[in-house]
Amino acid sequence: MKKWFRDNWLLLLTGLIVGLAALILAKLGNPGNMGFCIACFERDIAGALGLHGAEAVQYFRPEIVGIVLGSLIAALCFREFKGKGGSSPFLRLILGMLVMIGALVFLGCPLRMVIRIGGGDLNAVVGLLGFIVGILIGVVFLKKGFTLGRAYVQTGAEGAAFPALLALAFLLSATGLVGLFRSSETGPGSMRAPWLLALAAGLAVGFLAQRSRFCMAGGIRNAVMFKDFGLVAAFGTVIVVVLLGNLILGQFNGFAFEKQPVAHSDGLWNFLGMVVVGWGSTLLGGCPLRQLVLAGEGNSDSAVTVVGMILGAAISHNFKLASSGEGSTPNGHNAVWAALVILLLISVLCTFVKRKEGKK
Repeated sequence: MKKWFRDNWLLLLTGLIVGLAALILAKLGNPGNMGFCIACFERDIAGALGLHGAEAVQYFRPEIVGIVLGSLIAALCFREFKGKGGSSPFLRLILGMLVMIGALVFLGCPLRMVIRIGGGDLNAVVGLLGFIVGILIGVVFLKKGFTLGRAYVQTGAEGAAFPALLALAFLLSATGLVGLFRSSETGPGSMRAPWLLALAAGLAVGFLAQRSRFCMAGGIRNAVMFKDFGLVAAFGTVIVVVLLGNLILGQFNGFAFEKQPVAHSDGLWNFLGMVVVGWGSTLLGGCPLRQLVLAGEGNSDSAVTVVGMILGAAISHNFKLASSGEGSTPNGHNAVWAALVILLLISVLCTFVKRKEGKK
């Protein structure tokens, strides 16, 4: 047991800080049970950039910028920053879009899923089951040889381009020097913690997640493939911290399906939406949070994936795929089925077709 804690203490610390950040940010203004949600925040950024017209979800979230810059700082400090990419970038763009579409049908990324569980939302438990099923499907293909190809060494400038562009856009948004960015006056996009605190929370999470390799999808994948439960324990820590924090703050109203903040109780679509997220994240090699961290380390493939997620958020709102507190939408249902078919095609083509080509 001592050896296990010695090997995994940093993961547990990361889970603790993520849980505390979610509690504090929600208490100070972020939406309930959404103190820290990668999908929701990237959706808000898409709105701030004018990529969709949903006025209730538009704000350049400092947390996203903080995660990328925190990872960049950690990678530089520990000499792990390296420009690399070229591993099926367009497929990664598509996978990023699909992951976001699934997340917005569920209404949250894997991180928000466990935060919602800690807040008593049983719909998120249904989502967790779907997430696990999606990861298990992805693991089947990984074991059969799925690959998006190797990444190649690139220049440091290539690796730094995405963090620099993100930081510049945030600076322009925060200072109001350019009146191009939109900002919600009502709805979830208008609910925000003080930007400096949100940025600091993102920096802390990004730094620790880079050092610990914290990943929601990777936890279940590692448990199944390698019998390594460190990452699973880390996101279990997030649930416990959020649950205890809500109890202490008097914000916990018991476990229930109904009347949960920014959530719906369409069980099938909560489940299938997260199947898409789990499957897509496994093929990508990491959950939405992990993609931000890798982008901060200089991985341009992950930067492309993040761009895909932002585009997926824009598509979800422009074509009415995203769910709301009132439920999922018919367009969202069709998009999930389409996403599952596309994931199957990518999985098969990058497993069996590549293998046959390699034998020629």
